[in-house]
Amino acid sequence: MSQDAVQIIARGPRTEAETAAAAIDADPMLEGATYSILEEDEDHDIWRIDAFPTTSEEADGLVAVLANYPKLKTMVEKLADADWLAMALSGLPPVRAGRFFVYGAHDRGKAPPNTVNLRIEAGAAFGTGHHGTTVGCLVAYNDLIKSKRFPRVLDVGAGTGVLAIAAARTGSKTAVGTDIDAPSVRISRENAKLNKAGARFVHASGLGHQLVRQDAPYDLVFANILAPPLVALSQDIKLALKPGGFAILSGLLRTQERRVLAAYLSKGFRLYRRLHRDAWATLVLRRA
Repeated sequence: MSQDAVQIIARGPRTEAETAAAAIDADPMLEGATYSILEEDEDHDIWRIDAFPTTSEEADGLVAVLANYPKLKTMVEKLADADWLAMALSGLPPVRAGRFFVYGAHDRGKAPPNTVNLRIEAGAAFGTGHHGTTVGCLVAYNDLIKSKRFPRVLDVGAGTGVLAIAAARTGSKTAVGTDIDAPSVRISRENAKLNKAGARFVHASGLGHQLVRQDAPYDLVFANILAPPLVALSQDIKLALKPGGFAILSGLLRTQERRVLAAYLSKGFRLYRRLHRDAWATLVLRRA
């Protein structure tokens, strides 16, 4: 496949689409692949996967995985030589999640006066607030802070930084975000400045970085990443939390929920709440 920017689109029944998405998550060669899955036509049970590969190898891998699901109609479209990501984001409406109102520069002036307004510019980072996993995390956090306070918060896989910024804007004295992607760290720092939020971000893989460990144990840990790293990090997230602390986990499909939950229950966590949005799940867990 050429080096030109492409978008891969697959349409089909929900069961087939969710199974294909799970296969993408399980493929170690596609661990960093960017894709979304959503319901396109409820009446006809048509779900849609949109993938945006960054290399020809990743594009070939995605096409190969999707080819295993004959009920999906898959096509590859070349993207115009333009800032297509910015163009796509410019058409996204603002998002309300509990007390939080997430918007981009194109929606300045629309923020209500009685909400926690978060201006988030995505660039090349994940987490504008539109994805079901990000919304799930914000709604779960919104409900928790109705009765609890979390002075120290860690956001694993921060992306745009929206979750750490939301924590900093609602009273967390320490809000730390980590990401393995350097551009995401840069973008999250820029977003923190835009929102005048005292959140700091660290370029790190895992939770072992000194700037992450120095504020542990945390009262709450966000981890809005993929299912395989959620499972792999279950022990590290436990150790990063104080006893009785909360973990809000997302980035997983409903079909992956049981696997992720089992990993955390085996580490002594208890299920506090689960939320579903479209095909995605968010788990709220408490360390015993």
